[in-house]
Amino acid sequence: MLRTLLLLLTVLSLAAQAQPTSSPGQRTYCNPLNLDYGYTPIPNFAEAGKHRATADPVITLYKGDYYLFSTNQWGYWWSKDLYNWKFVSRSFLEPQHKVYDDLCAPAVFVLGDTLLVYGSTQEKNFPIWMSTNPKKNEWKKAVDPFQVGAWDPDFFLDTDGKLYLYWGSSNVYPLYGQQISRKNFAPIGERKELFKLNDAQFGWQRFGEYLDNTFLDPFMEGAWMNKYNGKYYLQYGAPGTEFSGYADGVQVSDKPLGPFTPQPHNPFAYKPGGFARGAGHGNTFQDTWGNWWHLSTMVIAVKNNFERRLGLWPAGFDKDGVLYSNTAFGDYPTYLPTGPEDHLKSRFAGWMLLNYNKPVQVSSTLGGYAANHAVDENIKTYWSAATANKGEYLQTDLGSVCTVRAIQINYADQDAQFLGKQQGTYHQYKLYQSNDGKTWKVLVDKSQNRTDVPHDYIELPAGVKTRYLKLENIHMPTGKFAISGLRVFGLGSGTKPSSVKGFVVLRTEKDKRSAWLRWSPTDGAYAYNIYTGIAPDKLYNCIMVHGQNEYYFKGMDKDRPYYFTIESINENGISQRTPVMEAK
Repeated sequence: MLRTLLLLLTVLSLAAQAQPTSSPGQRTYCNPLNLDYGYTPIPNFAEAGKHRATADPVITLYKGDYYLFSTNQWGYWWSKDLYNWKFVSRSFLEPQHKVYDDLCAPAVFVLGDTLLVYGSTQEKNFPIWMSTNPKKNEWKKAVDPFQVGAWDPDFFLDTDGKLYLYWGSSNVYPLYGQQISRKNFAPIGERKELFKLNDAQFGWQRFGEYLDNTFLDPFMEGAWMNKYNGKYYLQYGAPGTEFSGYADGVQVSDKPLGPFTPQPHNPFAYKPGGFARGAGHGNTFQDTWGNWWHLSTMVIAVKNNFERRLGLWPAGFDKDGVLYSNTAFGDYPTYLPTGPEDHLKSRFAGWMLLNYNKPVQVSSTLGGYAANHAVDENIKTYWSAATANKGEYLQTDLGSVCTVRAIQINYADQDAQFLGKQQGTYHQYKLYQSNDGKTWKVLVDKSQNRTDVPHDYIELPAGVKTRYLKLENIHMPTGKFAISGLRVFGLGSGTKPSSVKGFVVLRTEKDKRSAWLRWSPTDGAYAYNIYTGIAPDKLYNCIMVHGQNEYYFKGMDKDRPYYFTIESINENGISQRTPVMEAK
């Protein structure tokens, strides 16, 4: 009896420790999403170092809960609140499938009372899986095999009950669409070519980090369909998943298989600046209150082009039916939904970054992984300690006593040993605070944590006035103690920056897709937000720029005027925006 009781208590303890948990009264989240991401399972992708990776996500609301599937996670997550995610371990591959990709860029959809899942394949040898109890990992085959080889698939159930499949991932071929039988999932008729990219007109579709079509033509992938007010919004990712400008565009039609016309506001999900960049290949969904959100792929692409994370953005349709996604301050603390919301209004909590490029001290340094990389607002760079030993630390100086409201700890993968999804791994640490750098108090104690938290985000119950914070390692799941971003949020003790002066937009005569933006540096500002769009009241895209007073914006439709405004940012707040400027 005693042994049985002890075993039961052990099982319950492990179950309780199996997933990240939010702080009591958690009201905000911070991108990248803090999921227990698996490591790439593909050996060739890990030659420069084993690392966490996922992309191509889908969130679907099913029976009142959210289900999140993404590439190569050997399972999926579910949540009641879009913050606390519980992982369900599951392989959807069978012995005859001689591939590494387990649910690569999956299609996830609901038919009646059933949740269905289908992974990317170029062959006709994958089943469609179905479940009425996915929390309990109960799955069976709806059809085996599905008779359409579809990479980056998306199933869409129309309001008239007809089912459609959209797919494609290529820099040569278009997106395709086809009607599918709801009775037996057989294809109906012939597939239809829908549309290709047009980078000669739309600058954001050009391939490369600098949108210069270096060595390859741009890729179009990641189809996703929504219907809103009788219109069909077919979304797609471009121009390449490894670039900061990876974004989602949309074309609109009156019919599910077209013809489609590009929405004037494109891309509609775009985040080329800031700490974590990229907002491509995702899906647009509604929460339990009917609010729209866009989930997408964020870029790291250091150890491999396909080293990626996930981001979640408020989204919606404006009064003119324009699909948008709000990525301004998209990797800062953002309010979670508590009811119906107007996503044209910012969900940003107003807590500023307090330690950008501020002084740091560390216990040790491995090679060229310098300490300042932990506070440079670049997820691609990171500091690594020489070991993973208990006691290795990173200390950041805010420069003055500030009010701290939240901290995000972004771990990097240095000398990681894992391939694929690992169970039972965890991070442990303590976070201290001090006003003088000598006398320390524990601010956050996760020395007993048993969860895997690669992008841990801690919202404090109340503001804490302090100047110094020190992150001390207790335990790493694998590899060295390495941090790509120790990000401290709150409000400083000084004044907001003044408005930007001398803002000019020089749109070239030679290539109307591109413009050179310049402005005078603002004293005390550490960053600037550039807002741009197709009308003065539709400035839906935002670019955060750090440490410089110019930006080359190459993402425009050559045939449209664009509008711009800019604001300056420091640890104390945000300036007023400049008057909106037209660039013809």
